Amino acid sequence: MAVHENPAVSLSQGIRMMFYVMTPNETAFRNEEEVPDYVQQATPLFIGMLVLEFLLSWVKNGRAAIRVNDGITSLSAGVLSRLPGLLELPWDSPWTWWLTFLGVDFGYYWVHRLSHEVNIMWAAHQVHHSSEDYNLTTALRQSLTQQYASWLFYLPMALLVPPSVFAVHLQFNLLYQFWIHTELVSNLGPVELVMNTPSHHRVHHGRNSYCIDKNYAGTLIIWDRIFGTFAPEREKVIYGLTHPINTFEVLWVQFQHYVHIWNTLWDTPGITNKLSVIFKGPGWGPGKPRLGLPEELPEITGKEVPHNPSIPVALQAYVMLQFLLMLGIYHEMFATKAILSQITLLLRIGYITLTLTCFGFLIDQRPDAAIWESIRCLTFLAFHRFGYVKMVFASLAIPTEMLFLLCTVYWGSLSRQAVAKAKHH
Repeated sequence: MAVHENPAVSLSQGIRMMFYVMTPNETAFRNEEEVPDYVQQATPLFIGMLVLEFLLSWVKNGRAAIRVNDGITSLSAGVLSRLPGLLELPWDSPWTWWLTFLGVDFGYYWVHRLSHEVNIMWAAHQVHHSSEDYNLTTALRQSLTQQYASWLFYLPMALLVPPSVFAVHLQFNLLYQFWIHTELVSNLGPVELVMNTPSHHRVHHGRNSYCIDKNYAGTLIIWDRIFGTFAPEREKVIYGLTHPINTFEVLWVQFQHYVHIWNTLWDTPGITNKLSVIFKGPGWGPGKPRLGLPEELPEITGKEVPHNPSIPVALQAYVMLQFLLMLGIYHEMFATKAILSQITLLLRIGYITLTLTCFGFLIDQRPDAAIWESIRCLTFLAFHRFGYVKMVFASLAIPTEMLFLLCTVYWGSLSRQAVAKAKHH
């Protein structure tokens, strides 16, 4: 089986693709296999812009824009989300490029809108809205399951658009939305009339009454203006879900609303009502309109405080260090994915998922966090010894093993203390 290498993106292209400033000539490909994995190659740019946002926020506001607990949860969700026609327009025509740009953005508007108006789709999309902060890490707080429904809305394009052109715009549409997740950019003047901007998207992430179900745009805000879902930014935006979940456990962030739907389904009488629980809005109930009653939403005063439990500085530093080590394993997995066996790939995905889960346990300071973290450290030592997990730089192998050995001893000691305390009570 032929292995297709991922074409490299230059630094200039990398910077420009983040703002959708790429030309048709340099992004026109005959075959889908030739399309670079732009999103994956944007990882260094994501990190660079995160650091830049952190520094600018510190200089401008005297405080960091990113909290460790919320930021790590957002980044964890992003990592998790990335784990593994009849008539066709000419692939090399600029007209095809621009028509696909409009088609993908129009399709995204409806994918996004229905992800708010259909409960089972909201179960996936709510992951992205669960952050009570608004910064570049929020952009990476992506759903593990949303991809399994969104393709339906792009099916009509398969009749006309070459897959290679579609693959380009699907990624650029996603990348464009990264930089608009910031509070550091206020108003962009005339640009606000046509393009989706940080100001417009801040409204979309708000739980204020004027923000609910507004500004679904991906790249162009014109769709919201046309279909009556546009709202300008007014008073201070309070971010997050209308009913905050108050946890940083990444798997619970991903799946908690599915659990809510399941419980509601069993508690709701009648087959018609049960189907409505799934396919009507998240605020629907028997006797209510399709999208629920706005007056039932919690009142926003502007004084709401994000869920932010106190975490020792040492624990924050530990989680950040372990996240960086995990990021190295994540990057190495994608770099060598084409030559990895299925069992190795499965075990690496399993280890990364376990790691991200443990981060949430540690940040939430669950009573069993030490037990899970000691299990994770032991798992790393075993996987690393047998070659199922590798570091990006071979020179770090021995120091990393020593670090994880010490961590296993430390967390194992805390685990024994926790078990002994539980038995005593």
